[in-house]
Amino acid sequence: MKKRILLTSFDIWLKDQQSNSSDDLLLEVTKVNLIPHDLSFLRLLPVDVQLASTQVIEQINAIQPDYIICCGQATSRTKLSVEAVASRGESILQTEVDLEKLVAGAAAIEISHDCGKFVCESLYYSVLDYLSQNQLRTRCIFVHVPVLNQENLMGILGDFVLIINKLALSSSC
Repeated sequence: MKKRILLTSFDIWLKDQQSNSSDDLLLEVTKVNLIPHDLSFLRLLPVDVQLASTQVIEQINAIQPDYIICCGQATSRTKLSVEAVASRGESILQTEVDLEKLVAGAAAIEISHDCGKFVCESLYYSVLDYLSQNQLRTRCIFVHVPVLNQENLMGILGDFVLIINKLALSSSC
């Protein structure tokens, strides 16, 4: 049975931005015909914690995914960063996905313990908290995406597809 995977991305938040790399990456994923999984896309989330969280939780309830991959832009990073934790005040939540297994074999993915203090961490925390509070078996990760260009696009896309495939094919991640 195919695993259901929900992928999310954010819209731009600065007027001079032409795009958000998280959404650019998901757009590239939609063009890959070799991913044999049930992918659902929730693209261009508003850069507003409450609105974004509400939309993602509504989608979780609607499609009941096995996995969620939330994506956000990280302009200061040069490779994909899979976030291990999200915090809100003193409360810290950790993904239940085995990130070491998930990134094994990737060309350039790092595990990060700094989700930032912007809307990305707040969304990640909200989704992890919702899954925990409702005792759902759905697993969630957050991936920060560097700015994409001609030099790094194929490598980052390849690593991201590796993440999707590992989540979908492995019950141990």
